[in-house]
Amino acid sequence: MGKKHSRGWFWRLLLIKIPAAFIIVTVLWVLFLKWCPVLFTPLMIQRSVEFRSDNTFRTYHKWVPYEKMTPEIARAVIASEDNLFAEHKGFDKKAIRQAREEVASGKRKQMRGASTISQQTAKNVFLLPSRSYVRKGLEAYFTVLIEYIWGKERILEVYLNVIETGKGIYGVESAAERLFDTDASGLSRHQCCLLAACLPNPLKRDAARPSSYVNSRAGQIARLEPKLKYPEWIYHK
Repeated sequence: MGKKHSRGWFWRLLLIKIPAAFIIVTVLWVLFLKWCPVLFTPLMIQRSVEFRSDNTFRTYHKWVPYEKMTPEIARAVIASEDNLFAEHKGFDKKAIRQAREEVASGKRKQMRGASTISQQTAKNVFLLPSRSYVRKGLEAYFTVLIEYIWGKERILEVYLNVIETGKGIYGVESAAERLFDTDASGLSRHQCCLLAACLPNPLKRDAARPSSYVNSRAGQIARLEPKLKYPEWIYHK
């Protein structure tokens, strides 16, 4: 009976108690960040470790509410990163299906990125960057949580405050200050498009000194913006 009891306790711990504790802790974590600023992320810590031998490296991050950002930055990142942000429930099924078809047809060896702004926010706030299936599973889990607990406005607000926009630079406010000598409310439409164009690789692309590719990509984003529909709250309404 003792061995059976021990085995039963072990399986209850493994299959019930640990998963239940994980769900409770993560839900409370997400609830807390629904109202409180995200002051640091795992990526910020990782970058500090990566550049620990670089005496010039500094971390710049300043949280500002969405109301103090120009709506142009929201329009630009949606046009660049996630055209269906206001419509989907966290996942762009069409983009995922297309990426899988490209791999299956041999057009690509690996799946290209099909991450939505919601997925990127979940990854940036709660997880370290990696390509493991475990991390992808956790990313999907946190994406569902923030979609239903935070909602679209909060997701975008957090995203714009934590995205990496340069070496040691995180969030739109710090990017505006460091790269354009203004603040998040004073960014021009062109500057917002330049920032959006750099998001896929902010350590190699510089919005303040854009390459020909970055300028070209910013132009594409600017031309796409008028073709998209944005919810009224994007404009602080």
